Amino acid sequence: MTTAERPDSFVSNLLRYDLPASVVVFFVALPLCMGIAIASGVPVASGLITGIVGGIVVGTLAGSPLQVSGPAAGLTVIIFGIVKDPELAPQLGIIVLAAGVLQMIAGVLRLGQWFRAVSPAVIQGMLAGIGVIIFSSQFHVMVDDDPRKSPVQNLLSIPEAVNKGIFPIDSSQHHLAAYTGLLSILIIVLWGAFARGKLKIVPPALVAIVVATILSYVFKLDIIKIVIEGNLLDGFKLPTMEAIKSLANPDVMVGAFTIAIVASAETLLCANAVDQLHTGPRTKYDKEMFAQGVGNSICGMFGALPMTGVIVRSSANVEAGAKTRASAILHGVWLLVFVSLLTDLLAHIPRAALAAVLVYIGYKLVNIKAIKKLYRDSPSEVIIYFVTVFSIVYFNLLTGIAIGFGLALLKLLWTFSHLDITFKDHPDDNRTEITLRGAATFIRLPKLAVALEKVPATRELHVYLEDLDYIDHACLTLLLDWETQHKSTGGSLVMDRSALHPRFDRQSLNPKQASLERRTNDAGGTEADAPLTSDAS
Repeated sequence: MTTAERPDSFVSNLLRYDLPASVVVFFVALPLCMGIAIASGVPVASGLITGIVGGIVVGTLAGSPLQVSGPAAGLTVIIFGIVKDPELAPQLGIIVLAAGVLQMIAGVLRLGQWFRAVSPAVIQGMLAGIGVIIFSSQFHVMVDDDPRKSPVQNLLSIPEAVNKGIFPIDSSQHHLAAYTGLLSILIIVLWGAFARGKLKIVPPALVAIVVATILSYVFKLDIIKIVIEGNLLDGFKLPTMEAIKSLANPDVMVGAFTIAIVASAETLLCANAVDQLHTGPRTKYDKEMFAQGVGNSICGMFGALPMTGVIVRSSANVEAGAKTRASAILHGVWLLVFVSLLTDLLAHIPRAALAAVLVYIGYKLVNIKAIKKLYRDSPSEVIIYFVTVFSIVYFNLLTGIAIGFGLALLKLLWTFSHLDITFKDHPDDNRTEITLRGAATFIRLPKLAVALEKVPATRELHVYLEDLDYIDHACLTLLLDWETQHKSTGGSLVMDRSALHPRFDRQSLNPKQASLERRTNDAGGTEADAPLTSDAS
């Protein structure tokens, strides 16, 4: 159901649309908050706190009313790296808080739009790299084993995990956990493929968790269960002076900037995608950035996970019929109620089932359709994509993104500096043809000048621009000046006006260019064809 505005009262919209949608989002968010916490190497409570803050606080302040915020798979790699570092682990709270402050500053400075200026190949490569890391690490958790020290080791040891899942050794529980995980994935796939009607809005991940939990409880399976230690409020504490002083540590600030940049890019790209799913109010990017900063600052005080806008929960919110921000806010309230009153139920959830949900998410993040689309747009984009994925897996997330971004910039520089010129002379017809491909900018002006100098006097020069991506005023002026000189020797210049039109409108032409336009119109063009003459051939 779309989000077209209706004249209904707020209460009517709340009861008819937002309240039911909030329940759907709650059931989607619950397993993801817990699973992402496990993948990040932090207590389950940390993920649930982030979901609560993302719903109640960010939902209230958000610039994208229908976007849902919470712990995101895209940040698990960063957080896992911090948690496993003995020096940085105690500073996780201040790192997240600092990241939130940076986001608030970016929102105040109106930098929200700039975080969207990232190459699609880098974004898809980042998501796929994160997917590979999540898949490889959670594959081990799915058999009640511990992840290895690096993503590469996780990938290389997957056969070992498969072996543990198939062949019980010393009456270990690995095979039982593996069966639980495989059953969870099977339920997710089948429910998503065959659920119809009202059942379609029930999240497949939730169905898988419920079934796995019931089977584990009924058959008393000896596998690892979820553990929540203490009260959620136990971790809340204002930053100490010692924690604030740790901001002088370069590694702490690198972690804060990394979280701020990645979380902001993911949030604003998600907001852009959510805008395409409904017809309601459009996102106010700077306001959304500031709201995310407030949410992450509070999460930092709790020592919880950082948050982003998340597409799975947001799309579920829109599809469930949400009309206002009340749905996102209420989903946070339901999380708070569940954690406050029903914590004991969480102790029966198999860890392998949550890991299976993340294994499936990791697999889905490697989007084959996105790779095909990148290839259709440009094969070189696929190279950037795979280099980004490899760099993220082999090095780390920040290095991988930096390498991918650098390659995207190099490609952009090459695109706007590469010009192919095909020169063909036909003396019998007193005609010369020049075909331009790429970008005709001032950088390649000498190359174009050399080609024009090779044109014999009195020749009729035909310049083909159909394959030209861009031409700047320096090169266009060169052609016009050359045309004036060439005409004095009895030659002429013919260019296809329709090919040039998308690059220059009439208002952008200088007087000399406008004069050429008038002359070429007199030579056979029409005012409707403007700007430069149609090639008679």
